[in-house]
Amino acid sequence: MKKGDIVKGRITSIKPYGAFVKVDDLIDGMIHISEISEGFVRSIEDYLTIGEIVTLEVIKVSDDNKLSMSYKSQNSSGRKKREVVNLVYGFKPLADKLDEWVKLYFEKR
Repeated sequence: MKKGDIVKGRITSIKPYGAFVKVDDLIDGMIHISEISEGFVRSIEDYLTIGEIVTLEVIKVSDDNKLSMSYKSQNSSGRKKREVVNLVYGFKPLADKLDEWVKLYFEKR
Protein backbone atom coordinates (compact mmCIF):
# COMPACT_ATOMS: atom_id res chain seq x y z
CA MET A 1 0.00 0.00 0.00
CA LYS A 2 1.27 3.48 -0.85
CA LYS A 3 0.35 7.14 -0.58
CA GLY A 4 -2.55 8.03 -2.87
CA ASP A 5 -4.16 4.57 -2.87
CA ILE A 6 -7.94 4.48 -2.46
CA VAL A 7 -9.04 1.74 -0.05
CA LYS A 8 -12.10 0.52 1.81
CA GLY A 9 -11.85 0.19 5.55
CA ARG A 10 -14.05 -0.64 8.54
CA ILE A 11 -14.29 1.89 11.39
CA THR A 12 -13.21 0.03 14.55
CA SER A 13 -13.05 2.81 17.13
CA ILE A 14 -13.81 6.51 17.46
CA LYS A 15 -11.91 8.85 19.76
CA PRO A 16 -12.20 12.65 20.13
CA TYR A 17 -9.12 13.15 17.93
CA GLY A 18 -9.85 10.63 15.15
CA ALA A 19 -11.25 7.32 14.00
CA PHE A 20 -9.37 4.02 13.81
CA VAL A 21 -9.77 1.85 10.74
CA LYS A 22 -8.98 -1.72 9.77
CA VAL A 23 -8.18 -2.31 6.07
CA ASP A 24 -8.34 -5.86 4.70
CA ASP A 25 -8.55 -7.14 8.32
CA LEU A 26 -4.74 -6.87 8.44
CA ILE A 27 -3.65 -3.25 8.27
CA ASP A 28 -4.47 -0.62 10.89
CA GLY A 29 -4.94 3.03 10.15
CA MET A 30 -6.29 6.25 11.54
CA ILE A 31 -8.31 9.15 10.19
CA HIS A 32 -7.29 12.29 12.09
CA ILE A 33 -10.18 14.64 12.90
CA SER A 34 -8.71 17.19 10.47
CA GLU A 35 -9.17 14.65 7.64
CA ILE A 36 -12.90 14.10 8.30
CA SER A 37 -14.31 17.25 6.70
CA GLU A 38 -13.28 20.59 5.22
CA GLY A 39 -15.46 22.34 7.78
CA PHE A 40 -15.41 22.31 11.59
CA VAL A 41 -15.95 18.85 13.07
CA ARG A 42 -17.63 19.07 16.46
CA SER A 43 -18.07 15.31 16.77
CA ILE A 44 -16.70 12.56 14.58
CA GLU A 45 -19.89 10.59 15.26
CA ASP A 46 -21.68 13.14 13.06
CA TYR A 47 -19.82 11.60 10.12
CA LEU A 48 -18.79 8.04 11.02
CA THR A 49 -20.10 5.10 13.03
CA ILE A 50 -18.28 2.06 14.40
CA GLY A 51 -18.60 -0.88 12.02
CA GLU A 52 -19.25 1.30 8.98
CA ILE A 53 -17.26 0.54 5.83
CA VAL A 54 -15.95 3.68 4.16
CA THR A 55 -13.83 4.66 1.17
CA LEU A 56 -10.60 6.42 2.16
CA GLU A 57 -7.44 7.82 0.62
CA VAL A 58 -4.06 6.79 2.02
CA ILE A 59 -2.11 9.97 2.82
CA LYS A 60 0.85 8.40 4.64
CA VAL A 61 2.31 4.95 5.34
CA SER A 62 4.59 4.64 8.37
CA ASP A 63 7.61 2.35 8.64
CA ASP A 64 5.58 -0.15 10.69
CA ASN A 65 2.87 -0.23 7.97
CA LYS A 66 0.33 1.94 9.83
CA LEU A 67 -1.79 4.17 7.62
CA SER A 68 -2.86 7.79 7.90
CA MET A 69 -6.03 8.27 5.90
CA SER A 70 -8.34 10.95 4.60
CA TYR A 71 -12.12 10.61 4.67
CA LYS A 72 -12.84 14.09 3.30
CA SER A 73 -10.98 13.54 0.02
CA GLN A 74 -13.35 10.72 -0.96
CA ASN A 75 -16.54 11.75 0.83
CA SER A 76 -17.07 15.45 0.31
CA SER A 77 -20.87 15.32 0.58
CA GLY A 78 -20.76 16.82 4.08
CA ARG A 79 -22.47 15.75 7.26
CA LYS A 80 -24.60 12.66 7.26
CA LYS A 81 -26.54 12.80 10.50
CA ARG A 82 -27.41 16.45 10.86
CA GLU A 83 -30.36 17.34 8.68
CA VAL A 84 -32.62 20.36 8.47
CA VAL A 85 -36.06 19.58 9.86
CA ASN A 86 -38.94 21.85 8.93
CA LEU A 87 -41.73 21.66 11.48
CA VAL A 88 -45.13 21.80 9.87
CA TYR A 89 -47.26 22.32 12.97
CA GLY A 90 -45.04 23.34 15.86
CA PHE A 91 -47.18 24.14 18.94
CA LYS A 92 -50.34 24.87 16.98
CA PRO A 93 -52.01 21.51 17.82
CA LEU A 94 -51.38 22.20 21.53
CA ALA A 95 -53.03 25.61 21.30
CA ASP A 96 -55.97 24.15 19.38
CA LYS A 97 -56.57 21.35 21.87
CA LEU A 98 -55.74 23.04 25.18
CA ASP A 99 -59.23 24.44 25.85
CA GLU A 100 -60.80 21.06 25.08
CA TRP A 101 -58.39 19.23 27.41
CA VAL A 102 -58.98 21.69 30.26
CA LYS A 103 -62.75 21.33 29.87
CA LEU A 104 -62.49 17.50 29.93
CA TYR A 105 -60.28 17.63 32.99
CA PHE A 106 -62.77 19.66 35.02
CA GLU A 107 -65.78 17.60 33.83
CA LYS A 108 -64.21 14.45 35.25
CA ARG A 109 -63.63 15.96 38.70
